[in-house]
Amino acid sequence: MNLGGKVMVLKKAKVKAESGGLLLFEKVEDAVRAEEILSEADYTVRLVAPPPTFRMGCDLAIEINLVEQIGIGRLFREKGVNYLKVVPLKGAGRLLDVVKVTEFKDATMVKAGNMKVTFDKNKGTILNVSGGGCPDIPYLSASLIGKKLSDAPRPKDIGFTLCAMMMDRAVVECLELWRKRSTS
Repeated sequence: MNLGGKVMVLKKAKVKAESGGLLLFEKVEDAVRAEEILSEADYTVRLVAPPPTFRMGCDLAIEINLVEQIGIGRLFREKGVNYLKVVPLKGAGRLLDVVKVTEFKDATMVKAGNMKVTFDKNKGTILNVSGGGCPDIPYLSASLIGKKLSDAPRPKDIGFTLCAMMMDRAVVECLELWRKRSTS
């Protein structure tokens, strides 16, 4: 997969519950864009599914360190990012990871939101793509299945929907897992 010479690494650091908070958004697109902006600015953040009591139109939130709230707010004003509010995590309930990995004997499946990408552990070839209900899924599936992870197009570059964004997240995670395996 061509990443323009850059290896994209999803940050996995967790925020301590006593110092953590959630940025809540009205639209999924706003949450995804905000996470990209914060990651590029080297903030330690995690895209999560908030507890139902905190959902305000969007089923995604960004977990942040509350100490960084002022800097994040300033960055969002500069970049024109809208969010609804920040809520503290303490006592908030369980957060759900957006990306989940399931290991099989000869394959690994990565689920991001409702999208699933399965690849061959030995060859790094995409075996299956499933999930979602967006109109670009058949095209994305045809573009990915049978390709090596390192040669596959980025779904966010050839798709146009939330499903494409989530599939892209799954493909990036697959590539990261494949690279770790092939270097160890």
